[in-house]
Amino acid sequence: MSTKGASSGTAAKKRRPRDSLSRDVILEAAETIAVRDGLEGLTFAALGQELHAHATSIYRHFRDKDELVLELIDVLRAKSYDKELTSTGDWREDLRFTAKAIHANYQRYPSLAHQMSVRTTRRPTEFRNVEFALDALRRAGLDDASAATTLRVFGNFVRSTSAMEASIRALPDKVRATDELAWEIEYRQLPAEEFPNISRMSDGLMTVGDPQIFEEALEMMLDAIELRAQRQAADGG
Repeated sequence: MSTKGASSGTAAKKRRPRDSLSRDVILEAAETIAVRDGLEGLTFAALGQELHAHATSIYRHFRDKDELVLELIDVLRAKSYDKELTSTGDWREDLRFTAKAIHANYQRYPSLAHQMSVRTTRRPTEFRNVEFALDALRRAGLDDASAATTLRVFGNFVRSTSAMEASIRALPDKVRATDELAWEIEYRQLPAEEFPNISRMSDGLMTVGDPQIFEEALEMMLDAIELRAQRQAADGG
């Protein structure tokens, strides 16, 4: 009997005090769980365990898991910038900064990368990011209609490429190493008479996860935006 009482007392001491939870505390725990166990492991029951609180208490702050995930994505996105979005006066540098920040964020949280790439959070960080990018595109010389279209094209490029690289990082080490070796070894061993272009350029072929790919693609996108603005100006637009 005394053992049971002691056990109950220990459990009671571990329980988080009433009203000590907040959205920030829950989001911090949600980040820990998502990084450790993946998005599928982020449940209200897991949060309750992590926080030493009853799972039902999470519902006082978040309606459901979807609301929690969207809030978490927005918070992590804000962390990725490390500072307020302030224009440098150079539209290319401004778009380059946001693209690299998003890319780095996805690599930091590969378990959330897919959700980050396809969901609209409808929250402050996303709104500020969109406003900042649209302003940069207008300063590049695009009219409103073209800037709105280019925003979507540029954003889809950044998110999809970043999510793909994050997915590669999330692969088991052995699988990822095998894929990388295919580019480094197997492509170099292909017969030149059958694959003349691969044979000639095999030393320059990059692995799928090579970080230089994103850098190169980003500069190509910025060049394309500049070219579109020049054509629009030439057409009197």
